[in-house]
Order: sequence, then C-alpha cells, then structure tokens
Amino acid sequence: MTPELTALALAALLQVIQFCLMAVPTNIELSPGKTLSPRDRTRLGGSIQDQVSDKTARLIRAWENHFESLALFTIAVTVVSLANANTAFTATCAWTYLIARTLYIPAYYFGLTPWRSLIWMVGFLAAPLMLIATLI
Repeated sequence: MTPELTALALAALLQVIQFCLMAVPTNIELSPGKTLSPRDRTRLGGSIQDQVSDKTARLIRAWENHFESLALFTIAVTVVSLANANTAFTATCAWTYLIARTLYIPAYYFGLTPWRSLIWMVGFLAAPLMLIATLI
C-alpha cells in the first residue's frame, strides 16, 4: 500500500475515533430521549450543539469538519494513486494532512487560538498541493 493510501485509511479511522470522542460526552450530557430521537430542532428545543458543554460542542464541530476535509483529501489520494503519481512530496503531504487532522482535535477542544486555525490550514493545504503535484 502506498503511503498516501495508508494515510487515507488512518484518516478514515481517525473519523471513527472522533465519532467516539464526541458521542460519549454528548450522550452523557443529554438524555437518551434526545440522542435517540430523530433530532428535529423543534423536538429538541434547538440544536444538539446548543445543549451540550462548549468542549463537547467543539468535538462535534471538529468531527463534522473532518468529514468536510476528508472528502477533498480522499479525492487527492485517489487522483495521485490512479495517476501513479506517488512521490516523496505527495507522501509527505498525505502524512502532513493526517498529523494536522490529529492535532486539530485537541487544538479545537481546548480552544487554542490561533493555533487551531493554523493547524486546520496546514491540513487543508496538503490535499490541493497533492493535486497540483499530480498535474505538473
């Protein structure tokens, strides 16, 4: 398996870990009637994030954010792999993405400003750099 595909597999597993990190405190803080419901805002009296602690809400947002970034990273890894354009640079980008996404979780949880945003930017830029490297 290429380094890029390994990083992608680990990033997907990180998504599972993030789910557990946010689901456990959410279920502790809210009643089962809320967490097992269809989560209609009218039934809940607002969004789930509005009803949990700030740190749990940050874990929810970090989990959702990873879904968004994982789509672009998956495309980048797929393009690199299908084009057989794997290089040391694309491998470095892939591992940089994974490390940044891992560091993003505690940075967001603890509200580390501006580090959370800088870490996010590093992770985000890794995927387009992989795509550009494949095209040139």
